[in-house]
Amino acid sequence: MNLSEYKNVWVFIETEHGKAKQSGYELLSAGRQLADKSGEELFAIVIGCRVRDAAMQAAGYGADRVILVDSSEYESYSTDAYTACVTVLVDKYKPSVFLLGATNNGRDLGPRVACRLKTGLTADCTSLDIDEESKNVAWTRPAFGGNLMATILCPEHRPQMGTVRPGVFKKPVFKAAGNIPEPSNYLIEEEIRIPENMIRTKLVEQIHEAAQAVSLTDAEIIVSGGRGIGKPENFSYIRDLADVLGGAVGSSRACVDAGWIPHAHQVGQTGKTVAPKLYIACGISGAIQHLAGMSGSDCI
Repeated sequence: MNLSEYKNVWVFIETEHGKAKQSGYELLSAGRQLADKSGEELFAIVIGCRVRDAAMQAAGYGADRVILVDSSEYESYSTDAYTACVTVLVDKYKPSVFLLGATNNGRDLGPRVACRLKTGLTADCTSLDIDEESKNVAWTRPAFGGNLMATILCPEHRPQMGTVRPGVFKKPVFKAAGNIPEPSNYLIEEEIRIPENMIRTKLVEQIHEAAQAVSLTDAEIIVSGGRGIGKPENFSYIRDLADVLGGAVGSSRACVDAGWIPHAHQVGQTGKTVAPKLYIACGISGAIQHLAGMSGSDCI
């Protein structure tokens, strides 16, 4: 493999129903740091159906260039279609670094693409850095149950791939309208059609549980309860305080495991990673696994 052929930092912007998810725009912040340090360009990769607006917004959040694939077969996420599409793009443009969100879809897509490309993938990263000379990314992630942080390199293969936890990086400030270039200066539109017989799954129905409406990663204020609150009924106090402050309700793993509150509220290594302006922890012991999910908060 000729590593010199590979350059630029890519960020996968996950979309749903034509809208970009927050995690993708957060990754543009991480990608910007890596691109600036390595002296390369930052690309946003937007795949979906009727997602042109999401692609243009990616430029507003700091992408130098945006590759857009807009077609009906990408309306709902499928492993087969998205893996084939991303593999074609990587083979054509040869990025050096490729970041994906550690979301349900990102954790599914990343390993499949890495396997096709015969490269490595570091999962669930919480910190990134890059060596300016070698262009090797230092991917940092929790290991051994969160008791230590491991830094992983992929020096002999490209692209270097990793999934990054949502909430670890803050979304960049959106540029003023006058500072966003014309689409012709940054937008690259690719037409990649996937034969129907290659897509082995079909989305029949989407069922949104009430618990899935919890948006911890977007909340500016979170009030969390732990085992120390005593009993599940006492989460009423947590909810009342969150309502007064206009915040969201979080939880430690102990309460989720005990069945006191749904998993969608869990903050920590095996739950959501959050970085609100204010995090209030009630009856939470502060285990390292929980701290890994909320230590980026402005005020705790």
